[in-house]
Amino acid sequence: MAQTRGFALANGWMARAAALWLCGLGFAASSACASRAQDAAPTLHVYTDLVQIPTLVLQRDRSPLGAPVAEGRFFVSFDGGPKFRATHTRLEGDDPVALSILLDLRQPFPTLMNRMGGAAAGLVPKWLTAKDHVSIYSAECSFVRSATDLPADSATLKRSIDEALDTWKMRAKAHDKGDCQSPWNLWDALAKVEQDTWRKPGWRVILVVSDGLDRGSKRSWGEVKEFAQQNGIAIFGLIQPEDEFGAFHSGFPSTNDTFDALCEETGGTILVTKEWNLQAQLEQFTSLLRGRYIVEFPRPYSTTPGTHRMTITIDRMQVNAMPAGIAVPVDNPAILKDPTTVPLDPSSVPQLGKGKPPGSN
Repeated sequence: MAQTRGFALANGWMARAAALWLCGLGFAASSACASRAQDAAPTLHVYTDLVQIPTLVLQRDRSPLGAPVAEGRFFVSFDGGPKFRATHTRLEGDDPVALSILLDLRQPFPTLMNRMGGAAAGLVPKWLTAKDHVSIYSAECSFVRSATDLPADSATLKRSIDEALDTWKMRAKAHDKGDCQSPWNLWDALAKVEQDTWRKPGWRVILVVSDGLDRGSKRSWGEVKEFAQQNGIAIFGLIQPEDEFGAFHSGFPSTNDTFDALCEETGGTILVTKEWNLQAQLEQFTSLLRGRYIVEFPRPYSTTPGTHRMTITIDRMQVNAMPAGIAVPVDNPAILKDPTTVPLDPSSVPQLGKGKPPGSN
């Protein structure tokens, strides 16, 4: 099943991109290379035109694929326009990851926290290495940031998670069950983590350990989703089996109504685990990261600012293809007017369709 994602066309460049056009060697596409006859060396113009999107591909039941997908089977389309074959697709592999972990302590039964430090530490070095950077946060009566963009290391992960849980553990030890004066609820805490994450180098990912239920944030889940989509942040959730039925015992909407949609619409998914199986599920989470596909294609033709729809499909496969967020550079009038600019060939780049953007009537 194709997954449609909203994305923003903006003057800034938020997504991964690379373009290098060398005049002297005769390489040129969508950008200009020119030299003056009187100059001893050519003038090189470099413009960003290629887009790279991390895309999580799962079976319809959310299980991992059994075999790799050939790169020629990936297609992208915009606003319902014609399908465009991706120019290159590869597995993410051991690309550097900027991983932020948010521990939601507002949930009534946060039992996964008891083993979180040791389980996360066990991801190094097989699943995370020093070139991957981690940030650790917790949210309850206060918002705690115990690690910021540190190279992944077993001791660092365990120590930072333990520090993020210190105040919560002290409250539990003192049997302090009083209400927080100014609690940090899920969407507000996640929005704060996003603000810390979006400028970090590497593929940006947030793992949220939570029951998936918000308890009164000022921000909506839609705002959190839109920011993640526009800034290339994939959100994954880690919940317990009983959290899937939150609507039956808490009076709040079920996890699948909100948290599940947030994760899938930002290029992530929800994993379910018991405390005893936490280590294995964290390994599954990082395995899914390493198994994402980096889908590359030129920016769409005749782009305009605003929100548009992007769909990634795989030829002859019924799967869930979930791209992370994207921002695409729009046409620059100054560059288009430059006589040395090589114009885009509409047949070699994706074209926008006439479909309405997400949320429009």
